[in-house]
Amino acid sequence: MTKPLFAGALALAAAGLLTASAARAQDLVFLSTQLRPIEEAQKVREVILKGAPKTTYVVDEPSPFTVRMRAEQEAGKKTVSLVGALHGELQPLLTFNALDPIDDVAAKVASRGIPAGLMELGKLGSGKQVYIPWMQATYVMVVNKKALPYLPAGADVNALTYAQLAEWGKALAEKTGSRKLGFPAGPKGLFARFLQGNLLPSYTKSMVTEFRSAAAETMWGDFKAVWAGVNPNASSYDFMQEPLMAGEVWVAWDHVARVKDALQQAPNDYVVVAPPAGPKGRAYMPVVAGLAIPKGAPDRAGAVALIEHLTKPETQVITAAEVGFFPVVDAKLPADLSPGVKLLAEGVARTQTAKDALVALLPIGLGDKGGEFNKVYFDTFQRIVLRNEPIRPVLDAQAEVMRGLIDATKAPCWAPDEPSTGPCPVK
Repeated sequence: MTKPLFAGALALAAAGLLTASAARAQDLVFLSTQLRPIEEAQKVREVILKGAPKTTYVVDEPSPFTVRMRAEQEAGKKTVSLVGALHGELQPLLTFNALDPIDDVAAKVASRGIPAGLMELGKLGSGKQVYIPWMQATYVMVVNKKALPYLPAGADVNALTYAQLAEWGKALAEKTGSRKLGFPAGPKGLFARFLQGNLLPSYTKSMVTEFRSAAAETMWGDFKAVWAGVNPNASSYDFMQEPLMAGEVWVAWDHVARVKDALQQAPNDYVVVAPPAGPKGRAYMPVVAGLAIPKGAPDRAGAVALIEHLTKPETQVITAAEVGFFPVVDAKLPADLSPGVKLLAEGVARTQTAKDALVALLPIGLGDKGGEFNKVYFDTFQRIVLRNEPIRPVLDAQAEVMRGLIDATKAPCWAPDEPSTGPCPVK
């Protein structure tokens, strides 16, 4: 983008937010990349923010969010008092000094029981608290109980391997006459997160450095066997709750918020389990959203009060019940919680507490190239699995594309890769 065009984009972004907040100038503006769908945003405004300081809740996509925050910094006209975004979406804001240190807020919420590891993530490597963890989610496997009789002999549905998943998918196809495994590989699906956060790390303990390794080559060969049992409509699936409810799919992987409706509709029909394991462990991708205060926020005191409200145990439980994101504080889910949300909570617990659990964080430090990083994975999948191209040449070619993205952004390694002092190496 040329300098004049970029300046124009900044001005428009700033003007847009100023206009949005002008109608309710007395309210604190809370800008979030999370809970964007209309139904979820409405629940935030009408239920989750009940009892909080007067707040205008504004949502935006991740890329415009970063542009908007830069616009506010450069224009010197601050309208946003609180931001809510994923860990990896907040980190780029440090590069243009857009976030206020909030160690004072961390002290206020210290008794809430937020795990030390999550609070450390909230420092973004700066040594100071930059965000307070807000809510968390992950990706799980939802299993229709009709599929359980076809499990491979000796397999535990709560501790599956990828080899067993392939065998299970084959048995389901043979016995039912249709392929019953499902992944959200549609245009708006989150399938790239499965590939980079579950599948590859389970074989390599890496998301970047071992992308083209011999272990990765083995993984793609194994996954071709899994895909043979996947419903051919997978390329049109965005949210797996719909094919689950339609009975097209009996075993599905997706984000917890994207299977919630199926579980709410028929909780007795399903179990929720951790993703499968590979030779290096049972990799999973925790999704941690945080709350941060922009530097120069017009209502910092209100933002602090809103953080305190959103991290109350009772608010965290309401958030889980309404939108399917789970508490980061020490909050016991009530006995009368809806059966569907209980199922999700059990699945998240099984995932996080599995003895072979392996954390793979969302990509960090890629800025506006996050979509291109996801595309490397999706293109690799299409070439190897859908087009049946030879695995080694594809990995070599796609590794070069990944290396170019990492070098361009100078992104250091993130878990499960070992820390790096410079750009994360692609071996």
